[in-house]
Amino acid sequence: MSLGNHFFHARKKKGLSQEEVAEKLGISRQTVSKWETDETLPDICQSKKLAILYGVSLDELVEFDIDIKEIQEAIDRTSEEVSDKIDWTKAWSKKYPILARYQKEVDTSGYRAELDRLLRDLEKKYGYGEPDSFLVLKDILASVWKGRKKKGR
Repeated sequence: MSLGNHFFHARKKKGLSQEEVAEKLGISRQTVSKWETDETLPDICQSKKLAILYGVSLDELVEFDIDIKEIQEAIDRTSEEVSDKIDWTKAWSKKYPILARYQKEVDTSGYRAELDRLLRDLEKKYGYGEPDSFLVLKDILASVWKGRKKKGR
């Protein structure tokens, strides 16, 4: 997403018109429009004023990512019942084809047994319920993944 789009979405999220922004900053509406269409850029002082007006940090304004915020909002709105109906393997296999084929290639029984042992261990040692144990194990796996990525594996 371009910087102009970041400005546009931050303004819209705050519920302001270009005219209102221009009035508050003492500039023309056309200037705001040019920022949002990437014709020009605000200087650093104007950028700071924009960030304050929009209620975000300057870093957030520059790196505003509507897609991530929309995804998070969609997750927050999705009930557990609806989530249970989604075939997540099928959905993610479009992006990661290995998910559609590994079941035919990998003998999963040993991995399943070891994962089950780890889940039971989390439940017993820490008193976590089943869903919490799954989430903790998922988070540990994500942490291992990030560590491996940093090492260049």
